[in-house]
Amino acid sequence: MNRNIETFLGCDSEYEEALVVVFGAPFDSTTSYRPGTRFGPKSMRAESYGLETYSPYLNRDLSEKPVFDYGDLELSFGSPEPALKTIENFTAEILADGKLPFMIGGEHLVTLGATRAVLKKYPDLKIIHFDAHTDLRDDYLGEKLSHATVMRRVWEMLGDGRIFQFGVRSGDKPEFVWAEQHVRTRKFDFEGLAELVKALKDEPVYFSLDLDVLDPSFFPGTGTPEPGGTSFKELLKALLEMAPLNLVGCDLVELCPVYDQSGLSTITACKVWREMVLILSQTNQGRKIWEKP
Repeated sequence: MNRNIETFLGCDSEYEEALVVVFGAPFDSTTSYRPGTRFGPKSMRAESYGLETYSPYLNRDLSEKPVFDYGDLELSFGSPEPALKTIENFTAEILADGKLPFMIGGEHLVTLGATRAVLKKYPDLKIIHFDAHTDLRDDYLGEKLSHATVMRRVWEMLGDGRIFQFGVRSGDKPEFVWAEQHVRTRKFDFEGLAELVKALKDEPVYFSLDLDVLDPSFFPGTGTPEPGGTSFKELLKALLEMAPLNLVGCDLVELCPVYDQSGLSTITACKVWREMVLILSQTNQGRKIWEKP
């Protein structure tokens, strides 16, 4: 008799054989409005079995790709820095073993821990960021580490012209003014993404998807809902356009399942997750692996 251990759908490969490693980062200690994203990873695992492993959009199947689900990290809920360090160390271990990390949040601050590790291996790293919010504040109520400041902290590591934002429709005016000089922000939609993918096809790219880029009429289960967002079909089209990229890691954040008792937000997150796993699992096939010299 074998133990019955719940994993994400189709992610039951052994670690040694896996190309992609999925793990949860259930952290929401700096959430600025409605807490509860710490419950995102576990709810997605349960609801993922409402899907099939096969994607008709990509004509690929999770059963054909070796994916390992580690489960959720144990993260401190006091100071953010210890949690970020745990995420960084775990991501670095995955990368050192020649595998690709896929993190499920949790609030968006968790992205900082993962990108710290990814940047050390891929010094030419670029970031593609889908979000309703700029996340470019220098501080939030005096706190430097917040889900409202995460991309500002990432920029401090990467520098100008290496962060590309899409779908943004919310933020303080100073954030948008600052962004004009330092990052590339596309408001409201994904216009220009296809051209960017062509430009970055030979570069290592980390993809961060904040699910509140979706309009709350499609996706109410998030902590900071912002009207005027994209539809699921528009998001799916954007994801498919990213398939040619050399993705070296990604994350999916800001599902807050307690604010959608229907479960539709969670199953939407799962469907987005499935396409992202399949896109990530075909990366670096026949391409140069971008290693730090």
